[in-house]
Amino acid sequence: MSRIAARFAALKAEGRAGLVTFTTAGDPDAATSQAILDGLPAAGADLIELGMPFSDPMADGPAIQAASLRALAAGAGLASTLEMVSRFRAKDDATPIILMGYYNPIYAHGVEAFCREAAAAGVDGLIVVDLPPEEAEELAGPARRIGIDFIFLTAPTTDEARLPTVLEHAAGFVYYVSITGVTGTASASREAIAAAVARLRRHTSLPLAVGFGLKTAKQIAEVGDLADAAVVGSAIVQRLASGLDAAGKAPPGLAGEVLGFVKELSAGVRKS
Repeated sequence: MSRIAARFAALKAEGRAGLVTFTTAGDPDAATSQAILDGLPAAGADLIELGMPFSDPMADGPAIQAASLRALAAGAGLASTLEMVSRFRAKDDATPIILMGYYNPIYAHGVEAFCREAAAAGVDGLIVVDLPPEEAEELAGPARRIGIDFIFLTAPTTDEARLPTVLEHAAGFVYYVSITGVTGTASASREAIAAAVARLRRHTSLPLAVGFGLKTAKQIAEVGDLADAAVVGSAIVQRLASGLDAAGKAPPGLAGEVLGFVKELSAGVRKS
């Protein structure tokens, strides 16, 4: 059983939804980013999305765009992202890590080499937001063959005719983007999320994770009542950015502040 499947099975046995957190690899520097990544499970993250820094993250809002630029300026890239995962895996062999980003760096690196190196590092899943289902097989196929789940996004605009195409080769879980637009903007209503989750469950037995616009433990609790996991990204990245000093550097204690915020958010899926 994959780490992703095992984690969702464990969450189901606990009778609760999971918290999926997102940070950008290398933001704002290698040491701070690694400290945050390593501390996320203890802070309450059940699954981790780690952003691969990219210079043109067109699906992301200002917060994650800025995080990518900070990471790139600090020297982060695809190789250092995989090194971060390897260091994490030396301490944690259970928490799933999903790399999230764009196809260009993977294509430039070489698809087969990337998949081999990602699997060796301990990557469990991929979300590549600019690869539609019709074009995804050149990456999804090699990833699947080496044991990495390729996770597809669905959105409010994904209609009944398109859903089977999107879900045909989905694995791990399905990520429902609850709003149209870029990351870190508005939040969808509970009613809209409930209707979307019910519709998706008619088409797939995979776990459903809902993200985009979640910022508080209350919002996470509401999503957790409806779906199998809630995804928080921009709010965490914004908390990190707000703690940087005037020179854009990480002061002592910033990693702890970010992890404290994640712990606050995790209360939304841990009600006892």
